Amino acid sequence: MSSRSGGLLAQMPPGDNAPPLSVSEISGQLKRMVEDRFSHVRIRGEISGFKRAASGHCYLALKDDKAVIDGIIWKGTAQRLPFRPEDGLDVIATGKLTTFPGRSKYQITIESLELAGEGALMQLFEKLKARLAAEGLFDPERKRALPFLPRTIGVVTSPTGSVIRDILHRLADRFPSHVLVWPVLVQGEGAAGQVAAAVRGFGAMPEGERPDLLIVARGGGSIEDLWAFNEEPVVRAIAESVIPVISAVGHETDTTLADFAADRRAPTPTAAAEIAVPVRSELLAGVAELGLRATRAMNRSHALCRERLEARAQRLPRLADLLSPQQQRADDLGERLRAALGLQLAHARG
Repeated sequence: MSSRSGGLLAQMPPGDNAPPLSVSEISGQLKRMVEDRFSHVRIRGEISGFKRAASGHCYLALKDDKAVIDGIIWKGTAQRLPFRPEDGLDVIATGKLTTFPGRSKYQITIESLELAGEGALMQLFEKLKARLAAEGLFDPERKRALPFLPRTIGVVTSPTGSVIRDILHRLADRFPSHVLVWPVLVQGEGAAGQVAAAVRGFGAMPEGERPDLLIVARGGGSIEDLWAFNEEPVVRAIAESVIPVISAVGHETDTTLADFAADRRAPTPTAAAEIAVPVRSELLAGVAELGLRATRAMNRSHALCRERLEARAQRLPRLADLLSPQQQRADDLGERLRAALGLQLAHARG
């Protein structure tokens, strides 16, 4: 009976060049073919079902309105991602297609993950803002008053560039202060970790050496350039800082999550220096004015007391008026005494 006739037992006709393959064999061939053909692909889609396993590997699905493809991000790659993946984000995943024989499925092994345009970046911004706000990190009750005249100011920024120069010059013009600079990257890979470590590092300094005020600063740029100050480690470090923080990131129209977490937001780094310290010449003039006011107040009080004393003294009777009746009585008694002595003497003589 021929194998093509659908007999009970499978037979291998002589010369047949299509021997049956095991499930593992066909799965292996499919895996090699898919990986060779799609060794480097870029796929755009919306993240769905994102989860991080205890091993550190991440699993997700990329979907559009017609199809879904599973994806995996190995632990080492996941640690280097520039943002935290969340459901609903529109992303572009770069990697290679492979198969998972255990479930007869194909998937993409993701080697890098990027947001698909500024719209997706703003979407991530709003999601992260809402999540951190729900934790209370932006509550007004958490805001602390800034010291009026800080002895030491810590600055977290890039050591090169105009930002640190502007801050130092402005502080020197207004009120020369002791400044400690913690140099960090302000954009790019690793920037968020350095900024967060600097804020926590200042807070961990001994009590006598710790700054009284922190300024976290960066110049202007696009939302992508400023993104390090929107990352969760930076926001949490600022919100948990034991030192009051002024956030001065970007220009006046730029807003980052660091601004919401800080105790005070400055529109520019130069404005942060103006907020940090008062103007020394104005303080001296104010002290001098207070001294003049105190002198004038003392003089007015002295003059008022003199006027009151003179007014009361005028209402007192004159000394002559007080003594004249007594003097008159003394004269009268003297005369009577003299007359009485004369009479007594005459009586004694008789």
